[in-house]
Amino acid sequence: MSNRIHPACWFVSGFLLGMWFMYSLMPLPDLHSMVTVLKESNKNPILQFGNPGPVHDLLERESYTLSYNRKDRIPHWVGEHLTSESIKIGTGVSRNKSKFVDDPDLPLLFKVFTQDYTNSGYDRGHMAPAADAVLTQKSMDETFFLSNIAPQVGIGFNRHYWSYLEQFCRTLTYKFSDVYVYTGPLFLPQVVKDNAVMNEGGERVLRREKPKYRVEYDVIGAKYPIISVPTHFYKILLLPKGNDFISASFVLPNQFIPSNMSLRQFQVDIRAIETASGLEFFKSLDRSKFLDLCDIIACNF
Repeated sequence: MSNRIHPACWFVSGFLLGMWFMYSLMPLPDLHSMVTVLKESNKNPILQFGNPGPVHDLLERESYTLSYNRKDRIPHWVGEHLTSESIKIGTGVSRNKSKFVDDPDLPLLFKVFTQDYTNSGYDRGHMAPAADAVLTQKSMDETFFLSNIAPQVGIGFNRHYWSYLEQFCRTLTYKFSDVYVYTGPLFLPQVVKDNAVMNEGGERVLRREKPKYRVEYDVIGAKYPIISVPTHFYKILLLPKGNDFISASFVLPNQFIPSNMSLRQFQVDIRAIETASGLEFFKSLDRSKFLDLCDIIACNF
């Protein structure tokens, strides 16, 4: 084997040696400082005064977790984990000892107070029901924080059909060891009935194009209208069963619902709720393999 060094090796060695001498005599500038200055020069300075938001307050309680919507003064979503043990009433626990109060963990500017609902025509509707949080008095009391509340029609909804749905979720713990419940509001568009416009002559003429949609809802409050009244509410159920997951999603209008209506009439694809709410559920699971709860048990009261 020849011990001669290839000319290319001499060239590379000479190049590297020359570079070493050059940068020994002419030190490199501070590259870190240059990069920092470059980044700062390209950075929009607007955030130096603070990030306006939006802020989603994540509030963790004994019996539920909640994401609070500061603009509408209602939750984005409320999540619960129900078991047969969690719905057993603890010693001395009573709903009569609880009262609606403002949430102590929210900034004053975004709080809701009991008088904001007074004479509004709407009930203070629990998202995480009080009847789900009966292990301790503290967990019961926390469901009465007004951050867990949204305006609901009373007769025929909050006091009736919605209440039946809450009870339905609890009865699932008799057949399933773990029941995960997600609840929240929706603001859904409706077709505008009067789809007419004025022509150049001042006459009302019907539109011939696609139907027109509009989102309309009440806003309530004592001093200022600050609490948005949802048009609909959703409940999403997830029930692990061995290696499988069973699920069902429901959307109910915030209005009188006849008690004899089947719950299955309100069942929807979970993607419809995600589209309307901007939320994503069960991202870590393969939802294509979910089993339909209403194919396994009767979805009625």
